[in-house]
Amino acid sequence: MPIREAILSWSGGKDSSLAFYELSKSNDFKIVSLLTTLTRDFDRISMHGVRRDLLDEQAKRLGLPLEEVWITKGAPNSEYESEMSKALSKHYSKGVRHVVFGDLFLEDIRRYREDKLSTMNMSGIFPLWKKDTRKLASFFIEHRFRAMVCTVDPKALDPSFCGREFDNSFLSDLPAGVDPCGENGEFHTFVYAGPIFDKEIAIRRGEVVLRDGFYFADILLD
Repeated sequence: MPIREAILSWSGGKDSSLAFYELSKSNDFKIVSLLTTLTRDFDRISMHGVRRDLLDEQAKRLGLPLEEVWITKGAPNSEYESEMSKALSKHYSKGVRHVVFGDLFLEDIRRYREDKLSTMNMSGIFPLWKKDTRKLASFFIEHRFRAMVCTVDPKALDPSFCGREFDNSFLSDLPAGVDPCGENGEFHTFVYAGPIFDKEIAIRRGEVVLRDGFYFADILLD
């Protein structure tokens, strides 16, 4: 079977990085582009709050083009779906039929993605699906990926975790009930080094701010 082209839903965090890593070992799929949603009002990755220049650096380190999907602050789902459809249609016209996601176990999210893709005659690929999240988090660290926690939901996790390195110390400090990969939205990460990059991205942590009910660490290029 010929290698099939796919685009990767890229948040800049550890799950999408691990999804890329898994697919890079496969002879079935080739990632031809990253696909990232950004909020126009902030010029940052939506939900993660990561600056656009950091996203650009990740794309350069991966050697891949970046497809940007722009939405407004507080955009309704209809706006997100419309803009995403435009982006996917562009790749569909080039023969791409698959989109890769780093989802782990949330059934409703996977079903939503698959339903929307099916209307475009595309399919979702989920290389991390149902993997043990504790083992996956340890795998990430053991394989020399490095990430900083960029977003924390204070309803699930103390704000002091925001801006910390995602390492064994971070994992051991997580309270019971918090998923080690943050799959329930407890936290998000920005990956700045690892075997998928040709070179580490030099970063430093700026201030931590509370915005729209979430804590965000302002990560800066060093």
